[in-house]
Amino acid sequence: MQHEHYWIIRHKQHILIDMAHPAGPNFFSQAEFLKGVHSEPIQVGHWQGLPCMAIESDDLPEHLSFLGNAELVPMRQVFGVVGPEAFAMAGRATQLIDWQMTHRFCGRCGHATQLHESDFAMHCPQCKLNAYPRISPAVMVLVRHGTKFLLARSPHFKPGVFSALAGFVEAGETLEQCAAREVMEEVGVKIDNLRYFCSQSWPFPNSLMIAFFADYVSGDIVPEPSEIEAAHWFDIDDLPKLPDHVSIARQLIEGALKELRV
Repeated sequence: MQHEHYWIIRHKQHILIDMAHPAGPNFFSQAEFLKGVHSEPIQVGHWQGLPCMAIESDDLPEHLSFLGNAELVPMRQVFGVVGPEAFAMAGRATQLIDWQMTHRFCGRCGHATQLHESDFAMHCPQCKLNAYPRISPAVMVLVRHGTKFLLARSPHFKPGVFSALAGFVEAGETLEQCAAREVMEEVGVKIDNLRYFCSQSWPFPNSLMIAFFADYVSGDIVPEPSEIEAAHWFDIDDLPKLPDHVSIARQLIEGALKELRV
């Protein structure tokens, strides 16, 4: 049978992956899994030349027996199972499913919403308000001082892991202002010479991470106890345990190491 779509199927923050062919999100015909309770299908883009749809399935485990080599993989582990491109697509699906499920009613008049016919929007037929997917910009900063990096850890990090500093952009704030504020608030350090590195969509839950290098100017490290468990200067030849490769933090730190070791 020839398929016309790819399907990303999520269940309780897990993504269904075909372990026999782990080249991307699982690939099924509609009739096989749309019999259960699920969210309204939403197109999230194209995958390997075909439209890619996504649903949240409420009762998928009861039907796994007919799906062959399918496994439910935690969203954070999808990168290691199917690679960065599929992780990005699954992340997009996750964000759009969350947006769809949290905007079932209009925030202005309370009427039930429906998917817009042509845009990524939940449309209110009563007052005509369109609610678009939420994207929360966050800045990440790797502060450098000679051959040392300023790295910190939050209480929710894995044991021993240190990372670059990060925080969400506030209303009316530029990325540059956010970077300076977050570093000052979290560790009491003044920075300068902010330099863009790269960005990453991060679906936990709907962040857009924008990563920068910055130079140390002044100040002693004073961690903000409500956010930072520990913060230190680390020499590039004596770094602590770093974040997983899937994260932009790891890419940022490795990018700085590459620059310094050229």
